[in-house]
Amino acid sequence: MQIRDETTGDHGAIAALITLAFREAPHRDGNEAALVGRLRDSDALILSLVAEVAGQIIGHIAASPCGIGGQSGFALIAPVSVLPGFQGKRVGSGLMEAALGRLRDAGYPGAALVGDPGYYGRFGFASRDGLGCAGIPPDYVLSRGLTGSAPAGLLGLHPAFTA
Repeated sequence: MQIRDETTGDHGAIAALITLAFREAPHRDGNEAALVGRLRDSDALILSLVAEVAGQIIGHIAASPCGIGGQSGFALIAPVSVLPGFQGKRVGSGLMEAALGRLRDAGYPGAALVGDPGYYGRFGFASRDGLGCAGIPPDYVLSRGLTGSAPAGLLGLHPAFTA
């Protein structure tokens, strides 16, 4: 498996992959692929990585800037997508580890995401007192430190998330 930055030629494959990955997800809203497109169109992707095997894109991860507790400069990781046939085979883990390394190397003090604490806890993400996001149960709003301590406070998302 190779993990690399997306290219312009990958956009269609990424959208199709995200749609397939979230098709059966209980927490989907059906707009995950469109969200990545809006972030890309707004030049708001801090990173957009793909995982591929034999030239086939099998996974994707994106991160965009966010505020936490009224302070800017943090990263929000969303979405993380893996083709159904490759789920459970460490594709998502590889993407997450690569993204966290890149964000840390770029100097981001911390990152947040909305997701299953049982899964994302293995990467150091946890719910925190005071950490929240409008409309999301607090147990699923997670953060971790990268170059600083784990941030807490209300998440301030890029406008693409509410479009």
